[in-house]
Amino acid sequence: MDSVTTQLLGASSVSSFNHSWAYDVFLCYRDADTHNNFTDNLYRNLLQRGIKTFLADELIRREEELLLMPTLFKAIGESRISIIVFSENFASSVWCLDELVEILQCRAAKQKIVWPVYYKVDLIDVRNQQGSFGEAFANHENKFRDNMEKVLRWRAALREATNLPGWYFLDGHNSKFVHNIVEEISAQVLNRTYFNVAKYPVGIESRVQDISELLGIGVNDVRMLGIWGPNGIGKTTIAKAVYNSIAHEFECSCFLASVGENSVAPGGLVKLQKIVLSEILGEKQLDWTHVDKGINVIKKILSHKKVLLILDNVNQLDQLNKLVGGSDWFGLGSRIIITTRDKHLLTAHQVNLIYKVKELYFDEAFELFSWNAFRRNKLPDDYAKVATAIVHYAKGLPLALTIIGSLLCGRSIDQWKAALDDYKRVVDLEIQDIVQISYDALEDLVKEVFLDIACFLKGKNKNYVIKMLESCHQNPEYGIQVLIEKALVIIKEDHIWMNDLIQKMGREIFSCQDSLTRLRSRRHSRSWFYKNVNHVLSENTGINRTEDIMVTLRVPDKTLSAKATSAKWIFLLIALCLEILSLAFDQVSSPRNPQYAVFGVMLAISAVLTCIWELIYKGKKERVELRRWRTLWWFYYPRPQRRLFGDVLDIFGLLGAISQCICSTVQYVYFIRHHQNPLKASLLPAIFLICLGASRLSCIQTDKTDEQNA
Repeated sequence: MDSVTTQLLGASSVSSFNHSWAYDVFLCYRDADTHNNFTDNLYRNLLQRGIKTFLADELIRREEELLLMPTLFKAIGESRISIIVFSENFASSVWCLDELVEILQCRAAKQKIVWPVYYKVDLIDVRNQQGSFGEAFANHENKFRDNMEKVLRWRAALREATNLPGWYFLDGHNSKFVHNIVEEISAQVLNRTYFNVAKYPVGIESRVQDISELLGIGVNDVRMLGIWGPNGIGKTTIAKAVYNSIAHEFECSCFLASVGENSVAPGGLVKLQKIVLSEILGEKQLDWTHVDKGINVIKKILSHKKVLLILDNVNQLDQLNKLVGGSDWFGLGSRIIITTRDKHLLTAHQVNLIYKVKELYFDEAFELFSWNAFRRNKLPDDYAKVATAIVHYAKGLPLALTIIGSLLCGRSIDQWKAALDDYKRVVDLEIQDIVQISYDALEDLVKEVFLDIACFLKGKNKNYVIKMLESCHQNPEYGIQVLIEKALVIIKEDHIWMNDLIQKMGREIFSCQDSLTRLRSRRHSRSWFYKNVNHVLSENTGINRTEDIMVTLRVPDKTLSAKATSAKWIFLLIALCLEILSLAFDQVSSPRNPQYAVFGVMLAISAVLTCIWELIYKGKKERVELRRWRTLWWFYYPRPQRRLFGDVLDIFGLLGAISQCICSTVQYVYFIRHHQNPLKASLLPAIFLICLGASRLSCIQTDKTDEQNA
C-alpha cells in the first residue's frame, strides 16, 4: 500500500499547546435550573479535589453583556475541560447558547475536552430542539428575525454537542452522580501529565490539526502514523503537542521519549517495555527480564484497550518490533505515533501514514526568531534587515532559529552583524551536535557519500553525482537512497539538494575529523578551500591521500585588483620620472658643467633601484622561490608551475634602466676628462625610456585582460 505523505501547512501562532491552563474546568449551566443544587454541589466537590473551576454566578451574569462576554470567552479558552449542563431552561438563555458555541469552537481549534451533562432532560429533545428546547427556539426565532444566522449557529451547536459522550441524570439524589463526574475529571486533571511543548510554539497549531485529520480520532480502527523529518525540524515538539491535544480521547496513554538512545543500554528495550505498561496501568512492580516475554505481556494487556502510544526518536527497526509490533497488539480505536528521521524504518514496519515535516515558512521562521531574540513577534526596523539574513541562513529549522535567536537576545545591532558573519563561516557547535547524531548512525560507506555531497556535490544532477562517486565508492546509489530516507538530502527536479545549514554542519564534521588526520599525516583527504588546494598542489603534500578536490573559479576581488593595479602605476610613474630627469640632465651636461652628469647618474641609479624594488615586490606577492637550475641560481614560480620568474616584460624595464645608467656614467667620465661624449647625441636613452614605458603598459593591459577573462 502506498504511504500517505502530508506536508505541514498553516499560519504561525503562539498557541496554547503548552497547556498552562488558567482553569481546569469551565462550567456552562442555566443558573435558574441547577445553581442551588446540582451545579453548586459539583463546583464545591471539584474545589475540594484541588481542581480549579470557573463558575459564572447570577451576579456576574447581570453585568453588561459587552463587558462580560470577552471575560467569559477568555475563561473558556483558558480552561482544560468544559462541562455543559443541559437542563430544562438551558435553551432559553442567550448567554448559555453563546457559551456553547464558543466552547465547541475552542474544542475544534484546540482539541479541548468537552463533556455534556443531561440533567433531567432527554438527549433527543436537545438534539432535535423538542419540548422546552423547541419552545425556547420558537421565541428566539421571533426575537432574532433579523439575525437568523445566530439562531442557526445555536441549533447546529446543540446537535454537535449531543454527539459527544456525556453523563445522564433523570431523577433521584445527585450526590453519587456528582461523585462519578468528579472522579472522571480528577483522572483527567490530576492523574494525566501534559507536556510543555515549547516556549514559543509558533506554527504548531495547524500542524497538530493536520496530524489529527490523518489519525481520524473517533474511527474505530488501529492506526500507526509516522512523523518523519531531519533533526532540528520539530518532530518531538509536534508529537508532544499532538499528545496534549488528543490524550483525553483514550483510555490510557504513554509518551516514550528518546527510544533510540534509551534502547542502547543493556536491557534498554526491556526497560522501555516496562515504562509503557507502568504508564498505562499505573503499576511499578512489573517483573520480567527478557524482551520476548515483554512482547507477550504488552499484547495481552493492551489488546483490549484503546491506547495512545507515542514513540519518539526511533532509529532501529528492532525497537518498533519489540514495542509496537503490529496492529493486533492494541484495542480498537488505538493510535500509535512514531517520530524518526529514517523513513525506511516506517515503510519497513508497514506504517502507511507518513507525515513529512516541512521547514517553517519564512513568516513563521521570522516570528519564531523574533520571539527568541526580542521576546515579541516583531523586531525593531534596524534589526529586521539583519534578522532576515539570519532567518534565511537557518532555512526554517526551528532548533537553529531558537538557538541563534536566544544567543542574540539583548545584543546590539553591531553584535548581530558580527554574529551573522560568524554564522556564515562556522556552524555553531550546538547545532552541529544535532546533525552529528544522524551522521554517527550512518554506515561508513554512507558517511563518505554524505561528506562528498556536503563538500562538493550539492545541487548537482543525480546521475552526475552517481557517476562521480562510483570512482570512489562501491555503491553510491545505495548511499544516496539512505541519505534521502534519513532526511539528510532531498531530490528536486532530479538534482541532489541539502539544506544549507546541514551542509555547513557536514563540512564542520569533516573538518574536525580531517584535523585529526592532519595531526598524524599532515594530509587532507578532501579540499575545497583555495588555500588548501594550493598548498596540496604547490607543496606536493598528501597527493596520495587526497581523495577529492573542488576548485571554484571566482571573479577576483575588485578591491585587491585595484590595489595591485595602483601599485604598478606607481612604480611606472616613479621610473618614468627618474628616467626623464636623468635624460634631461644628460642633455644639459658638458665638460664645463659635469655636475649635471652627476645628477643624471644618480637619477639613473635610482631608476635601477626602483625597477629592482618592483621585481622584489612582485616576486614576494607571487611567492617565488630561489632554486638552482643547472649551474645557475634563479627565482622560480611555486609548484606546480615551476617556470622561471621574470619574462621579457618583467625585466625589460630593468634592462632599460641599467642601460640608461651605463650611458649616464660613460658621459660623466668623458666630461670630467674634458672630452665630448660621442654618445650624447644618440637616441639610446630615449629608446630605453620608450621601451620602459611600453613594458609597463603591456603588463598592466595583460593583467586587466586576465581579470576580465576570469
